[in-house]
Amino acid sequence: MLVSVYDSSTGAMSSMADYSVDIAVIGAGIAGIGAAAELSRTRQVLVLEAEERPGYHSTGRSAAMYEKHYGNAVIRRLTGLSEEFFLNPPSEVTETPLLSPRGMLVITDGSDEDVFIELVGDGSILAEISTAEALAMVPILRPESAKRAAYLAAPGIDVDALHQGWIRVLRRRGGNLICDARVSSLTFENGMWTIRAPGVTVRAPVVVNAAGAWADKVAEMAGLKPVGLVPCRRSMAVLPAPEGLDVSKWPMFGPALETWYCKPEAGALYVSPAEEDPVEPHDAYADDMVLAEGLDRFERATTVSVSRVERSWAGLRTFASDRTPVIGYDPAAQGFFWLAGQGGYGIQSSPMASRVAAALLLGERLNLPDEAELIAALSPARFR
Repeated sequence: MLVSVYDSSTGAMSSMADYSVDIAVIGAGIAGIGAAAELSRTRQVLVLEAEERPGYHSTGRSAAMYEKHYGNAVIRRLTGLSEEFFLNPPSEVTETPLLSPRGMLVITDGSDEDVFIELVGDGSILAEISTAEALAMVPILRPESAKRAAYLAAPGIDVDALHQGWIRVLRRRGGNLICDARVSSLTFENGMWTIRAPGVTVRAPVVVNAAGAWADKVAEMAGLKPVGLVPCRRSMAVLPAPEGLDVSKWPMFGPALETWYCKPEAGALYVSPAEEDPVEPHDAYADDMVLAEGLDRFERATTVSVSRVERSWAGLRTFASDRTPVIGYDPAAQGFFWLAGQGGYGIQSSPMASRVAAALLLGERLNLPDEAELIAALSPARFR
């Protein structure tokens, strides 16, 4: 049978079968599409996506914020270097802002005060505010749940605008995106990878493994050792906004220990139990018990009584053992490149992660301070 090629501008599907390209990318989430768009400046690129549409899994289920102090040192470096892109996105990607006012409010009822104190630190990032100020920002909070509070003016990210913008860039430069094309085999012979999916064969000297939660599985399919990526489930419930309250200007809020969080969005409350449960790669769905426990914690911290969940879902956040992305050529295989393990930071770090991946694939320098140290920290060679 033939596979479907997704046209992001028209939504139309057409049929294709056989390709020879410079670089094949497996996975059309934010990582794969961002790198493919960068590479398409000078290379012929094709992206294979297993699902019926790009961004079906983690990218399409992200409640992303731009918080440059979030994550370990390598994540913070990638995120900080992405700031200029988010503030002034290239017009070819989007002509609308990628960032919008949101803010982040961290509270404590005293049970996790030690974590709160550590987060606030010297106050240079999170500014401590009074309980009264916290309740003015989020009037459904119980005063006893916000005995101490701190605020950070972190903006929200328009994930769809970024993802769709990169798809448009890829297509305008002659690249292709094929959906409904789950890879079934990868073989290497005479300097060329042959990638097979239902109805399509792709030959390329370089393959980029941007398969998210399935990245280790893709490596094993290619005869390589996995790097130990662990997909972790995170669930979300959508609640109707409290009657009579405008939630549009509320910040994202939750306790210092992050046993739940709430993001006001599109006139509703998106509440997550903030779990990080290791699972096998799959089309994730919310665990009812975990979701109920998280909603109970949310109820106890607010005046909201949860009587109706409008919908729920789950996504997979995939981490390496050191919680640092894996970006670089596999030391045991010619032309096999890793772009995976972004965890919960993939959207906010994606502009710079895409640039790093493209530079490594094209043999270019980024001209960054401490560039060699950054590249080494990301390299899959660290697991060998």
